[in-house]
Amino acid sequence: MSYLLRIDASASGDASVSRQVADSFTAAWGGDVIRRDLALDPVGHLDAAGITARTTPADRHTPEQKAAALLQDELVEEFLGAEAYLFAVPLYNYSLPSVFKAWLDHIMIVGRTIGMAGPARSAGRPAVVVSARGGGYGPGAPQHGKDFLVPALRTILGDANLLALDVRPITPELTYAPVVEPLRHLLPQHRASLEEAHALARRQAAEITEAMVTTGRSGLPRT
Repeated sequence: MSYLLRIDASASGDASVSRQVADSFTAAWGGDVIRRDLALDPVGHLDAAGITARTTPADRHTPEQKAAALLQDELVEEFLGAEAYLFAVPLYNYSLPSVFKAWLDHIMIVGRTIGMAGPARSAGRPAVVVSARGGGYGPGAPQHGKDFLVPALRTILGDANLLALDVRPITPELTYAPVVEPLRHLLPQHRASLEEAHALARRQAAEITEAMVTTGRSGLPRT
């Protein structure tokens, strides 16, 4: 049965805006969900054993390579088994949280998730990226052009030569406005951005669920 794979990367627990908006998506989702919380259960960074295990015959694996291959097999099969993805990935220091980058490094394997002779097995599957950020990064904002997370994930997740997912960003902004005094005058903009993000998350969940039911990919009955 197909499912939504939800990956959380925020270290802020229940206070995370990325998690809260992702919760709105999950609540509106019409099917099964498998969730991996990289803050509570991080995967280690890719090391030499993990890299060499990919090109070394299994019967010649060292104990370290065997353990690395088992982890990668688990993560890859979990990734490929999903029909849709929800990534709650906040903007940390203009870029990706390291725990999410580590997860990506483990699952991006040429010939398994990255296609060689043809398109990736995940090609065309929807991937909603919820990325909260403390400031404003839109046109005209002081931080405009300094978001190196969404552009990176559009390439890593969406490039036709890589995972080829249908990337759909949701970016609630100005999350520091309620807690950082110099930004308190931006509270109305923050609240509007947050409200819009929750609404978009619910809408995306409904649209993706409906599309999957229509195509028979969700495991849910057609109506």
